[in-house]
Amino acid sequence: MNFYEEDSNLQMILKEYLDPPLWEWADEQLQEFGALCAGEIDRRARHTDREGQPKLIKYDKFGEDQSEVWLNEGYKKTIAETYGAGIVGYIHKDIPELGRPGGYVYSFAQGYLLSQAETGFYCPVTLTMATAYLIERYASQELKDRYLPHVLSTGEVELYEGATFLTERQGGSDVGANEVKAFSEENHFLIYGEKYFASNASACGIAMVLARLEDAPSGTKGLSLFLVPWRKDNGDLNGIQIRRLKDKLGVRAVPSAEVEFSGAEAYLIGKPEQGFYYMMEALNLSRVCNATASIGIMRRAYTESLDYASKRKTFGNRLIDFPMIKDTLVRLSVKQEIETRAVFDMVSHFEESVLSKNSTPSSEEVMNRLKIAILKKETAEQAVAFTHEAIELHGGNGYIEDFVMPRLLRDAQVLTVWEGTANILGLEVIRLLNKFEAHSFFYEEMIQRLEQVNGLASQVEVVKQEIKSLGDQVTDILNQSSDIQTYYSKSIARQMALIYEAVVALEAGGNGGNAEKVAEIYVQLAFGEEQVTGEPLTLRYANELLDLPKARE
Repeated sequence: MNFYEEDSNLQMILKEYLDPPLWEWADEQLQEFGALCAGEIDRRARHTDREGQPKLIKYDKFGEDQSEVWLNEGYKKTIAETYGAGIVGYIHKDIPELGRPGGYVYSFAQGYLLSQAETGFYCPVTLTMATAYLIERYASQELKDRYLPHVLSTGEVELYEGATFLTERQGGSDVGANEVKAFSEENHFLIYGEKYFASNASACGIAMVLARLEDAPSGTKGLSLFLVPWRKDNGDLNGIQIRRLKDKLGVRAVPSAEVEFSGAEAYLIGKPEQGFYYMMEALNLSRVCNATASIGIMRRAYTESLDYASKRKTFGNRLIDFPMIKDTLVRLSVKQEIETRAVFDMVSHFEESVLSKNSTPSSEEVMNRLKIAILKKETAEQAVAFTHEAIELHGGNGYIEDFVMPRLLRDAQVLTVWEGTANILGLEVIRLLNKFEAHSFFYEEMIQRLEQVNGLASQVEVVKQEIKSLGDQVTDILNQSSDIQTYYSKSIARQMALIYEAVVALEAGGNGGNAEKVAEIYVQLAFGEEQVTGEPLTLRYANELLDLPKARE
């Protein structure tokens, strides 16, 4: 298998968004990386999940606390190969063969392939991406010179993986309740306190930590951002101890820990009163990674299901010959294809909008935040739904650890939690609507894009009516109390996601061919009434969309 070679949708997307020189280089690199992910990295991921999980080595032979996390050799090889392929480094630094960076679209294509094999490891990659972003944008030149080459390493210097430590026991998602303290020294700070969910603990070279200065106010406005090296220059722990590793349902490859700081040397990043807002920018980047991981799991669940249904014989026929199975596979194929297009549509504008230095967010920046929130929610929920559907299609085999499906389901479930649950994302959507009138920008962009669609007139009209219906609903809800607004926030986010994806589907469908069939099916499934008679579109187009031979006479 080769996750890239077999994904014509991804190839078409990248050809649209990358200029010719970068596309030619990326196409060759992703051929190699797609084979690696489907082969060695996938085999290592299975070993890590079943037998090679990270282990905490708390004390050395003299009883001294060393708080070291053991990682198996295969996982460490995946670390070296993935970072060596520039999944973080080439966002910011030049690709040697091209003399220019690769950017986020290329990196997220790598993350999409990686997540089909090892979603757990994409978490440390995400944290390292966020760390690199924060250092490059907000750190002093001295800190950039000292740490950024290691965070961006593709093998030429020692790699420092990154981490972002936000969560504390008493606060959880309520980051304003954080209590970790920072005390000023002559040329640095000392950090004291505990972080309760600290992912990539010990494996990271540096952590980005939110802490409160001595006289800082309560709430999020009193939080500052600090760069904390895991070890001192002499190799000793930097006032950091790991209390225990979390025993998690899934993504077992990433060591998540409870971490205690007892005078850890730290360096202030940016302005003291802006720490929370810096971290929220990094959080938005992490949410894009989360959506990327979700569509990766969706793709793997679909391809495994298609392969199994094509080979498995029952009642004298292959599974895929049964209409109900064809319907399921077409539904999965259409949703995954369009959701992937929507994520990369969002990513294509991500760099420009998220890096804007305007003090007042522009309409493009507001739309970027809105799209990230609604797609993070939708893709995470679909990753769970896809793996559930794939297990059911596999029957009893889908529940057996010899197959990949149980691992995919366990790994998918965390994506609804990481970087904000559906409730948190719903609150984000309502905040954007109230504070920035994001709904107005959303309607305007979607209508403008629909006006440019070639053909598919009836489907375009359906989506326009959905936009009008949503507009009426939102107007009514925003005039209600905050309790009523939050109650409906998740349904608003869901409708916006479906409309956004439908617009993306119709844009692609305007080119004709199978893309037109995909767009027809997507709009019908998203907004049409359940068909109760006649031949459904999913069966009419199944042979073409699933690349099946013509039905037997």
